[in-house]
Amino acid sequence: MIPTTETDAADEYATLGAKLRRLFVLSRPRFWLYLAGPVLVGAVYGAGELSDLASPVLVALFAYFLVPANVFLYGINDVYDADIDAANPKKDADAPEARFGGEPFVVYAVVVCALVAVLLIALVPDPAQLWIAGFVILGSQYSAPPLRFKTTPLLDSISNGLYVLPGIAAYAALAGAQPPVLAIAGGWLWAMGMHTFSAIPDIEPDRRAGIETTATRLGETATFAYCAVCWTLAAAAFGAIDSLLGAALAIYPLLAVGVPLLGIDVDRAYWWFPAINTVVGAELTMGGLWVLTGGLAV
Repeated sequence: MIPTTETDAADEYATLGAKLRRLFVLSRPRFWLYLAGPVLVGAVYGAGELSDLASPVLVALFAYFLVPANVFLYGINDVYDADIDAANPKKDADAPEARFGGEPFVVYAVVVCALVAVLLIALVPDPAQLWIAGFVILGSQYSAPPLRFKTTPLLDSISNGLYVLPGIAAYAALAGAQPPVLAIAGGWLWAMGMHTFSAIPDIEPDRRAGIETTATRLGETATFAYCAVCWTLAAAAFGAIDSLLGAALAIYPLLAVGVPLLGIDVDRAYWWFPAINTVVGAELTMGGLWVLTGGLAV
């Protein structure tokens, strides 16, 4: 529709603004660095020299995984979880996450963001293409039929390795080769632990909705133990590459043990992780920069 008067134009801009605000909330801005952060970490370890960090390919990867990828990932989740979210207190009106209200523009935005990923695959070097394609496939099939991994115990956890795929893609794009297998395994295990920990507050809502997940199958106590194992193995994998990397990841198994042991409300602890992940990601990034600039040999 083309505005024909100043009033129509104002209404059009107001509507556009409301839609953008809705997409902003849907994209979970506090979680943006969950996808964009690994791009930075992968880049500093894949770069051959400091100037590589200003490459157009890296800028494109970071820009995509900062916002569009989050709209894609969480948009699909919200669309296919609309019925489940109706009973989830995390999606109440005064809660940090909003429910999908059936808005068509949300669906259109998700499709556009998926198409941008396809364009990105065509732009990045060959070693990175597989990982971006993997993100699109896992990101869609985690929530959408026919596979809908999130409703199958263990597969819901394993499929969330998708969160480290942006970092693997960034490393591969700059290095022209794949990262060490131990780094991929460590990152994947870290993401599995993160996903399953975040599912603990959803155990009761998911059970009421008839949804089976790793967390609903194990129960709260065993899920904490599962997360501790995933995160311990992740720290061990990174520690085998470099002891400092392993030390940075050691905070996670301590949290998986400490939260239930100290009787901390898991709903409260869940909201600590954006800050914790930002700090740990910054440590890993600074370590990579230190090596890249010749400050330390690993």
